[in-house]
Amino acid sequence: MPSATDHQPKRIDTALRMAAEALANLPESTPRIEAEILLGQATGRTRTQLLAWPERTLNAEQEAALARLLQRRLNGEPIAYIRGWQSFWSFDLRVTPDTLIPRPETELLVEATLNLLDASSALRIADLGTGSGAIAAALALERPHWRPIATDRSRAALRVARENFAALGLQRIELVETDWLNAFADVSLDAILSNPPYIAGADPHLERGDLRFEPRQALTPEGDGLDAIRAIAAEAMRCLRPGGLVAVEHGFDQGELARAIFTAQGLTRIETRQDLAQLDRITLGYR
Repeated sequence: MPSATDHQPKRIDTALRMAAEALANLPESTPRIEAEILLGQATGRTRTQLLAWPERTLNAEQEAALARLLQRRLNGEPIAYIRGWQSFWSFDLRVTPDTLIPRPETELLVEATLNLLDASSALRIADLGTGSGAIAAALALERPHWRPIATDRSRAALRVARENFAALGLQRIELVETDWLNAFADVSLDAILSNPPYIAGADPHLERGDLRFEPRQALTPEGDGLDAIRAIAAEAMRCLRPGGLVAVEHGFDQGELARAIFTAQGLTRIETRQDLAQLDRITLGYR
């Protein structure tokens, strides 16, 4: 007869159920999906394989790996950092704690740019604060004639972006280490895009959920949260060619303030666009 200390290997379906139950009370989680992701990472199996053979059992190494991954998630670490990648647009990007996790709201910035600019021209477009390279990669994949430039002041973030561009076969994207538009010559760009840090420094959300694990300098410029947008707008008129576009993502309550900043710098045809939740999300203008 087996002793009480004998270990009974867990079946896949049992491990999934137990992991989902453990994650059930984690704020903003999707327990079953995350359980599948974590178990897939622990076992090296795809979701399809996990669901097709629920009766298969885990070995001791796989159970230990799942326990470690599950504890990381229960500690609040974002699932994207645990698995090491996040989907954006039509592709996956490697992400690390040196980069923001790309979010669906930022796709609105990509969509607007694709619709507003000439697809056949060799436009020079700067993606400021590129992080993982999400915006620049999406534009390069959709518009082979455009010449994106991905910038960041974080050397570590630029390394991640470079790896992502290489994995996607996007050798033509230029990478520049700079703070906003400092590295650009006068009248040298056709468009300036950015998902800059825009959360106010005292916002309590910075100490909650996924944001606790993301790089603070990519989330907030401190103060009222608008200093990065001010810096970009202040230099946009210098760097843009006549008729050039500048577009920035911002918080749902910052549309009016962003428009005022753009107006004060002399930009024209200024408008704010809303996301799928009908919240102000990007403001754009032209030189």
